[in-house]
Amino acid sequence: MTKHTITRQSGTILGETYGCDCGAHLAGRMAAEVHAAEHHQCSVCLGSAEEEPAPGLTRPCTSCAGTGRRREQITWQLAHAEAERLITPAVVRGVVDAFAGPFRLSEVADAVRDGFGLPPGRLPVGPRVRDLLLELQSAGEITMVSAPDELIDGTDVVLFRDPQWQRARTLGI
Repeated sequence: MTKHTITRQSGTILGETYGCDCGAHLAGRMAAEVHAAEHHQCSVCLGSAEEEPAPGLTRPCTSCAGTGRRREQITWQLAHAEAERLITPAVVRGVVDAFAGPFRLSEVADAVRDGFGLPPGRLPVGPRVRDLLLELQSAGEITMVSAPDELIDGTDVVLFRDPQWQRARTLGI
């Protein structure tokens, strides 16, 4: 069985090109994604099982759950779509309103998971709740009160492991 892990080729004058372990040379990201999908590889990480969210920072691919396979990518994308349908801004706002003081991402995610009776791993509750908390933050409803856990590449990229927020009206400002 031929391997089909696709990697970006550096140092080419032809622009963005990719090469596959099977020997194929691909011109552009779209061609690389199509080749990956045709060979049952994740079209986000191109079969490598890793993504680079920021320069120099790699992590397991969030689209295929770090497998590099297309089937897992589709399953995960469907789970994300179901989480978006089920976990709405109103749901997260209702959970946040129950907290009198600061609250952590993990606490809100656990409360949402428990509220729907979801077993851990059933849906990507944490990432969906994080996205909605960031939306509430940008709308001015909540304010982040935790400092970054890690600075990557100076202060350009910061990492929060379990950020903490507080409702804006409880800050007393």
